[in-house]
Amino acid sequence: MEAELFSTSLPHCDQVEVVEVKKSFTQLSRLEPREETGDKRDPGLLDSAEEQQEEGDDWQAEHPTLRERNALMFNNEHMADVHFIVGPPGETQRVPAHKYVLAVGSSVFGAMFYGDLAEGQSEIHIPDVEPAAFLVLLKYMYSDEIELEADTVLATLYAAKKYIVPALAKACVSFLETSLEAKNACVLLSQSQLFEEPELTQRCWEVIDAQAELALQSEGFCEIDLPTLEIILQRETLKIHEVVVFQAMLSWAAAECRRQGLAVTPRNQRVVLGKALYLVRIPAMTLQEFADRVAQSGVLTLEETNNVFLWFTATNKPRLEFSLVKRAGLAPQRCHRFQSSAYRSNQWRYRGRCDSIQFAVDRRIFMAGLGLYGSSGGKAEYTVKIELKRQGTILAQNLTKFLSDGSSSTFPVWFEHPVQVEQDMFYTVSAVLDGNELSYFGQEGMTEVQCGKVTFQFQCSSDSTNGTGVQGGQIPELVFYC
Repeated sequence: MEAELFSTSLPHCDQVEVVEVKKSFTQLSRLEPREETGDKRDPGLLDSAEEQQEEGDDWQAEHPTLRERNALMFNNEHMADVHFIVGPPGETQRVPAHKYVLAVGSSVFGAMFYGDLAEGQSEIHIPDVEPAAFLVLLKYMYSDEIELEADTVLATLYAAKKYIVPALAKACVSFLETSLEAKNACVLLSQSQLFEEPELTQRCWEVIDAQAELALQSEGFCEIDLPTLEIILQRETLKIHEVVVFQAMLSWAAAECRRQGLAVTPRNQRVVLGKALYLVRIPAMTLQEFADRVAQSGVLTLEETNNVFLWFTATNKPRLEFSLVKRAGLAPQRCHRFQSSAYRSNQWRYRGRCDSIQFAVDRRIFMAGLGLYGSSGGKAEYTVKIELKRQGTILAQNLTKFLSDGSSSTFPVWFEHPVQVEQDMFYTVSAVLDGNELSYFGQEGMTEVQCGKVTFQFQCSSDSTNGTGVQGGQIPELVFYC
């Protein structure tokens, strides 16, 4: 996951000024000399005594708001009355803090410092929280500023949950939803269930269902725990070939063997899988897929392999432990942007020119393909290249053929994998057809179309060189999952 920065602050706050304030106060703070230890410390706490003396002690007057003055105290030894040793042994960081500020921001800290069972410790060890995540937590408590990065956001969410800081937890979830994609969806699914975040769980399922092959073939899939594996393998709505599910399950089993210090053998893979093995719907494969991939993997017993072969070929089929029902998958939805279609003796013609349209949606969808018009003069075959772009960058494309039957129906053409499309951003879809026959074309185009829970907006594309626009032309349908 690429590192990203997500910043949130209260209204009427100049963040640049806060940063400068923190710097100036760090310089003027008179720090007590301390013995060197193995703990990591913020370099900002180590300014020289000469710099401190030059600044003076009237810093409060220079920063009139409470929020500014509070921000200065973040991770600062000045007036600190408690210290935290954060992180696992050998990787700890000593963090100064102020009990009153923490107690005001968290009921957990309030009980820790001022409750009936409050302890008078001046140094508190927190081995289960990452130092970087703890600093994000404290910075929010001192200044209402939230700075999240992709590689620490899960640890920050854990800290926010542990110390009951719901606003920070909500910001973490929003950040995760924004960065959610097929390659991290399975890991985030596991974490969302651990942290009891149902909305994030639902978002993860939307990605996994629509982009199942990409999700299950990702490295992140091999990092999930066994209960999450079982939940995914049981999923009815995965859009995926069952042989891909089987291969992904074997990859997970190999990774689990390595985690447990076991040799990666078919026997050990079967052991770590346990009953999860039977969640793959082997009868939903073709006989060829079973023979080439499953039967030769060595994971099934000889009796199981024999019974599956008999199930495929014999009249009297043996009983199998595997589910016999094919996954339902996802039903594609279609956004139709024209109110009527027509044909004329000199339209719509193709000589390798591009038909293109731009669109935007008000919620995340997964673009699966396009519905195109076919021949108006009887059966005909077209070669077509379809493409999806955002700001000039190609996100998906496919070169294929389709047959039309002479009717005004639309004919679907698919991308190799569904492509994630984010809300409130314009994307460009294009189709370059090659065929001798004239085709139908759309009329009375709409600039806005409501399709189920999704609202589409359309506008003309500068890539279109064959006449397609909002009011008429080709690309009558966008095919998607939601």
